[in-house]
Amino acid sequence: MKTERSNEQQAYHVSAVSIITNVFLSIGKVGAGLLARSGAMVSDGIHSASDVISTIVVIIGLKLSNKDDDPNYEFGRERMECIAALILSMFLFITGLLVGWAGLEKIITGQTEEIAIPGMLALIAAAISIIVKEGMYWYTIKVAKKINSTSLKADAWHHRSDAFSSIGALVGIIGARMGFAIMDPIASLIICLFIGHAALEIFKDATDKLVDHSCSQQVEKEIREIIEDIDGVYRIDKLRTRLFGSRIYVETEIAADRNISFERSHEIAEDTHHRVEEVFPTVKHCMVHINPVAVN
Repeated sequence: MKTERSNEQQAYHVSAVSIITNVFLSIGKVGAGLLARSGAMVSDGIHSASDVISTIVVIIGLKLSNKDDDPNYEFGRERMECIAALILSMFLFITGLLVGWAGLEKIITGQTEEIAIPGMLALIAAAISIIVKEGMYWYTIKVAKKINSTSLKADAWHHRSDAFSSIGALVGIIGARMGFAIMDPIASLIICLFIGHAALEIFKDATDKLVDHSCSQQVEKEIREIIEDIDGVYRIDKLRTRLFGSRIYVETEIAADRNISFERSHEIAEDTHHRVEEVFPTVKHCMVHINPVAVN
């Protein structure tokens, strides 16, 4: 009987597929770029090679964040995944700068006539890369959303940025083959912008989860609706949420009839606590405080 993989196993499986795919892609693209004399294709191949290192960073982050709680880490290590995503974003940003500089250096020399016209092999490699990397994006993002993994989402966007960079390379190669040789290094600059944008998006998402950023208004609205529907809750006086890596902490103050027993107040608090954690699996803990009020 086939059993479903755990979240950690699913993440490792996706990461393994990612590494194998990127190794073959990077070798193929760099080789095609060198043989077909395309600087844009070589730059795109370097981008794919950087994906291998970034995925290894993701695996390390997942391994550390999934360790069991202990006396030294009583709230868990979920933020280790965000740290991995931050490292990934910085690595990605540096890669983008290097790719951009390679293209800019060719342009500022002003010797565009010395830029070789890319061969058909580079065109084919770019097309294959677009299809494979976009497929890897959808495969990775599907699992990332399913297990709510920050670093895996970052890796998915790394795949998409690679697909975008391959589109830039494709446009540059086509332009160069049509007689506009300078289009090839210009494509490297476009690739640089795509990589930089992806790096900043990953950095922002990871930072939000490291600095106790609140959940979205939609998520808080849904949590409110769940709490308000619990028997014995008169109103919600306060609701606060904070992101903790891939998990959520919820703190709420609810009003209940001051004339009910202590035991009944405790039951209402427990119902609220368990109901929120049951409906929202990503909630690691829900802390509830009861405010006694006069209910007519």
